Amino acid sequence: MSGGYEVAVRAGAALGEGPAWDPATGRLIWLDILGMRIHTYDPATGRRSARTTEQHVGAAKPRAGGGLVLNLRDGVGLLDPDGTFRWLHHEPVPGRRANDAAVAPDGSLWAGTMRYDEAAGGGTLTRLTGAGAVEPVLSHVTVSNGTGWSPDGRLMYYTDTPTRRVDVFDYDGERVRDRRPLLEIEEGAGFPDGLTVDADGCVWVALWDGGAVRRYTPAGALDRVISVPTARTTACAFGGAGLRDLYITTARTGLPSPHPLSGSVLVIPDAGQGLPQPAFAG
Repeated sequence: MSGGYEVAVRAGAALGEGPAWDPATGRLIWLDILGMRIHTYDPATGRRSARTTEQHVGAAKPRAGGGLVLNLRDGVGLLDPDGTFRWLHHEPVPGRRANDAAVAPDGSLWAGTMRYDEAAGGGTLTRLTGAGAVEPVLSHVTVSNGTGWSPDGRLMYYTDTPTRRVDVFDYDGERVRDRRPLLEIEEGAGFPDGLTVDADGCVWVALWDGGAVRRYTPAGALDRVISVPTARTTACAFGGAGLRDLYITTARTGLPSPHPLSGSVLVIPDAGQGLPQPAFAG
């Protein structure tokens, strides 16, 4: 069914990604990975800003003390409110770049990577604490993507996009175990990309080449489909007053005839009830 979308930010991002609501500023943070730009959008005023990074940026999340933590091509870095940058973990790997990342309930960053050529098994998922401790979580993934946690913090959801699955793990506050499939996207419907979890414990999944965002129950049953005109929906996040509005990022890269809104940020007003997202503890 149609979702009654509106255009939040009309843009032409090559690879719009990573929406994250910053409650401290009342702004949406989102990215153009290939354009190497971090964007902000204030829905109350319509004000926008952009900052260029020196390399491809897969995620930008608020920090508890202000500023942002960045998942970059060559590792994870910290951007202070005054613009000062420093590496938290520097690990350049030729041919590999950062992709999606998420902040866990304990304030750690779970940062994904992938190969530029999307070679099978070339990506990783790594946990980083605010103190800079680094713990590998998953290796030999292909396109590390959407990551999120259940409202009670006992489950973690994760997508390796080419598998067409969203998997679920048990989570003990630091580590995960017992990986199993939660849902699988059928052939022809696109590939699971970024995701978010709402206050009911339902998982919202953006479908790359699917032109839609889907909501699944905690048991993995399809509950709702929001269709949009942009084929490459990349990620979604709740924001706005009361965390009721669902923001959707989109991409135009690789499309021979992109829709005029491809690369824009769309919003579904009053789509559901989002969860407050923790800031990175560093």
